[in-house]
Amino acid sequence: MSADRDLLAAVLEALAIPYPATVGDSEVHDRILLDRVMDARVALEGVLQRGDDAGWSADYLRSRIAEKPATGYRTTGESR
Repeated sequence: MSADRDLLAAVLEALAIPYPATVGDSEVHDRILLDRVMDARVALEGVLQRGDDAGWSADYLRSRIAEKPATGYRTTGESR
């Protein structure tokens, strides 16, 4: 896989978290997603604006999202 595709895959991993099951679960979901969006933005800006290596940025992004697992809320399709 090319470094560019690897970075795109990492961005998708960061953003494709499970949907919340209820409105009450939305707060946790939204906080996690917003944190991950900011990390993805930093990685993309690094590559596009500063010329950072895309492979390194993909690894960095994955390490950041590992610190913010998509847990702590009920997801659609999850039983109670």
